[in-house]
Order: sequence, then C-alpha cells, then structure tokens
Amino acid sequence: MRIVLLYPPPWKIPLSGHPPYPSGEGAPEGVDPDALLGSDLIQAPYGLLSLAAQAIQAGHNVTVLNISNFPWPAVELLAAHLNADLYGLSCLTANRRGAAMTAELFRSFHPDAHITVGGPHVSALPLETLAHCDAINTIVIGEGEQPFLQILQRLEHRGLVEDMPGLAWRTSGGCRLHPPAAFIENLDTLAPPTDFFRLRTLLTSRGCPMSCTYCCSNLMWGRRLRQHSVEYVLDMIETCIDEYGQRIISIKDDTFTINPQRVLAICEGIRSRKLDFMWSCETRADCLDEEMLCAMRAAGCKRISLGVESASERILQNVRKRVTPDQVLQATRAAKKFGLQVRFYMMAGNRGETLKTFQQSMDFIETAKPNQFVFSQLHLYPGTEEFGLFEQSGTVSKDLFFDQDFLCLTCFAGSRKDASEITAQIKKLEGTQNYWDYSAADCASAMERLPPQHFLHMDLCAAYLREKKPDLAEQQLQQAVDMGYFLPGLVNNHRACIAALRGDYKAARASLEAAVRCYPHHVVLRNLQCLRNWMAGESADNCRPPQLAADRGFETACVWKQPEFPDPLNLHLQLDEAAVEA
Repeated sequence: MRIVLLYPPPWKIPLSGHPPYPSGEGAPEGVDPDALLGSDLIQAPYGLLSLAAQAIQAGHNVTVLNISNFPWPAVELLAAHLNADLYGLSCLTANRRGAAMTAELFRSFHPDAHITVGGPHVSALPLETLAHCDAINTIVIGEGEQPFLQILQRLEHRGLVEDMPGLAWRTSGGCRLHPPAAFIENLDTLAPPTDFFRLRTLLTSRGCPMSCTYCCSNLMWGRRLRQHSVEYVLDMIETCIDEYGQRIISIKDDTFTINPQRVLAICEGIRSRKLDFMWSCETRADCLDEEMLCAMRAAGCKRISLGVESASERILQNVRKRVTPDQVLQATRAAKKFGLQVRFYMMAGNRGETLKTFQQSMDFIETAKPNQFVFSQLHLYPGTEEFGLFEQSGTVSKDLFFDQDFLCLTCFAGSRKDASEITAQIKKLEGTQNYWDYSAADCASAMERLPPQHFLHMDLCAAYLREKKPDLAEQQLQQAVDMGYFLPGLVNNHRACIAALRGDYKAARASLEAAVRCYPHHVVLRNLQCLRNWMAGESADNCRPPQLAADRGFETACVWKQPEFPDPLNLHLQLDEAAVEA
C-alpha cells in the first residue's frame, strides 16, 4: 500500500513576505508565529515515526514528511501530488486546527483515500474530532502501532475499517468508538524507528505510574511502566551514532531513571560498547541517587531535566506531584557534584497559586541554582484530570477546542486577585532562562570524581573562558581534542573565544567561519555576526572589543533533517518519487 504520514503545521502559514491568513485559518491572535515555529512544536512526534517504521517493516511504501513549518501553498502542492491509499496525520492540541485543515485539503484532492489521525489530542476527543471534521475516516486512540497495522490489513483486503480495538470510525449512522486496544506487552517486538530514520530523540519506555493531574501521558501509554530491553536501547543508540553520525541524543521518557538498575546497565553498556556521544533525559528528583548520577555522567549524560513545578507543598499536593522541594534540592546538589547541567521545569497558575507561592518558587530557584529553568503557565489538555475538574465546574468545555483558535488552553486556577501580576511576571520569563553555571573550580572538582573524559575538559575550558583565562582554556581544549572530542564546531567556537580574549580577532573570525562550516549553531552565528560588525566598525559600542560566547548549548549537533525535523531554511519540496504522480 502507498502510505503518506504527515506532521501538519499548526495553522495556515503564509509565504514569506505575504500577508497572514485571516482569523480562524492563520496564527491565533497574540501568538508570535516566528517564535512558535522555532520551538519544540516543529519536532515530529516519536509515535508517528514508530508507525512509519512498523509499516515499512511490513512491506508498505511509506513516505513521512514533517511539514510543521511549511507555508500553506507548499502544503497545497503536496496535497495535489502526493498520491496514497492512506494518509495518516499526527495531532497535538497545538496543531489541531492545522491537522483538520490538512485533512480537508487532502480529502479534496483524494476523495477515495482513507484518512486517519492519531495523537494525544484526538485520543482524548475521538468522537468530537470526527463530528467536527468530515474529512477524517478514523481516529487511532492511544498507543497506535497495533490499530494502525490492523487498518492497513483491512484496507489491503478491501474490508471495512470499523469495530476495531483502539479505533473511532465514521459510519452512515454516525460515529462509533471501540474500547482501547491492549497495550503492547513486549516493546522489543516493535521495529526501531532508528532503523529507518535519523533521530536525535529516543523513547526507551512507555507508561508512567505517577498521576500528576496536568499530564496526559497515561492517556497515551497507560500507568503501567513498560520498557525496552537494555540491549534494544543500546542498539538504537549505536545505530544513531554509526549509521547517521548523530552525536547528541535526547531521551524523552517521562521518567528515564525510574528503574535504577536498568539505568546503570544502560550506562555500563554505553561505556563497554564505546559509544561516544552526549545525551540528556527527563526525570524526577525522587528517582535519582549519587551512584546513578555518577554513572550517567561517566556515560556522557550532559543534562537532566526535572519536573519541579512549584516550591509550594500545597500546590504540589493539589497536582499530586509527590515530590518535595527538599528532594529536588538534594537531587540538584548531587547532580552538580558530577558537573551535570540541571534544568527545572516550573509551572505557575495551579490550584492554590498566590503571589506568595509564586515567590516561593522564585526563591527556591535562587536557593537550588539550577543551570536553567523554564516557566510556563498552566495549560489544560483534554484527557487530563485537571481539564476534567475545570469541565465539571463549567469553566471550560470540549467545544472550545473546535470553536476557538487559541494555541493552547492557558488557565489560571489560583488566586484571581493575583492572576494578572503573576501572569505578567511569567511573560517576562518566556523561554529557557540560563541561570547559573559552573566555575573552573566546580569543573575541576567534578573531574576528580569521574573517570577521564574529553567532555569534562571541554566543560573546564568553557569555565576558564567565562573567567577570561585563555591560556588555561587552551590547555583544556587541547586535551579534549587529543582525547577525541567529537564536535569540531564547538571546538572551533572555543578557539575563537580564546583568540578574541587575546585580541587576535582575525584568528577568531577564521575559527568562527570554520565552526559555521561544521554546523551553523545559533551561538556560532551570533558570535560571527558580532565580530564582523565590530571589525567593520558597525557595532553600537565599537570602542569595546566584542564579547564572544563560549556557549555549549545542548543543541550543538542538532541536524535538521526530515522527517524528525523540517528544514528551517529551505522549504523546497523533496518528495519521494515513488509517492508522486505528476
């Protein structure tokens, strides 16, 4: 069968230089399209790529395209020329409008094709989605691999695609819903997406035993934890490195460290297989200890992200977080012993929020000193307990997701009199906030606790650069290079910073230009532009030498490649010839 899987844009995006589309079709009022399209929203969901992998392994002709930042005329061109028996779309709350418009567009060109949609948003609202979008034939609910393959089997044998576990479907008598499909017991039976696609994001488990009221993970994966085997995970990582040259990987499990012995085994496998890369993971403070943190850092872990949410015990109880601020503080201090970057995810506006509790959270950040923190306001997602509470009170309804064109349903469940002031403060904290960094003494101390590693010397180099000690920085940089450090763009950026501190701006520029050729990381581009402007006398403060940043952001080796990411600069359509009929 010919299959096209799409990750749609959030709305109709105009061509560069063209006016925006009208209300209801274009970006919601108050949303900056440029900022949004540079965010995590444009990364294709891992589940979509897993569906593609299973279909390819089953022998189908599969085209996967991430069109999340494509201008609408390009989407129209795709719809006209991409011929398939089945079109599958991935739908989050943020791109629900674009998914519906994309389904309608493809239906207009391919009236006899089967169009199915999956993802957390439609899993929570399957019948409502079918009722509001006539172009969709079926909704795949929750874990999608088994229902999706059953749809393909039915279509291949010209059977009716209905009355299947994990499916909502349209009939002449109305829309119907079957109970969910059983979860996959052995995740290792799934074809790894890394066998077919270059990825920087991996999922090594599904399911979360926690019950946070704002999270919809249980809707998709259930509460029972299911995990890929250690060997399966290591094989995926090895494929990423050896087949695609991917050197930075993000593990996006809900709580990667929930099984300590498994984590230790993965770390041991990384080292025994000599897998040389950097990685990050998401976890909880109550699922960490020093033995695990040491093993993770020695195995190349660069950053851990902790769901902290609030420093108010009352709020944490209200959202059933089951983690205390003291646990977060202890986990953060333990991680810092080994030089791990620590990122806090914070929330504002939960039930019980006041100016006092918000200030508690800000004070806690000052006490704990994470390397970074990210603040967001409470979003209500369908299928979560939090949404259900608001729905029962009559504050919100499911119809809002179809009748209004907001991006996400942002709410404030705390003190009404404090809402406007807290919201204003959150607005000033948009995006990732860099808060604290290691000194050279901190880095040297971490090195004493760990086996020799090139990335530890890179960290110490960057610390010396921040302290404006170019000679010591150069020594550490050379040691990292001699030990086989694998990101030449970052090496060249550090060389540029060393040269600039010594006043050799010609050498600094040459190193930055070499760094750009390796990988055009945003810090490198910013450094190069800053230096060029200063050397040309165009800087606003041309009397002072430029201050180049020795940023070692985790995105250093992010390769923008279909289908995990769209091309952010070049939107020429590269279609699979097998799927195109002129």
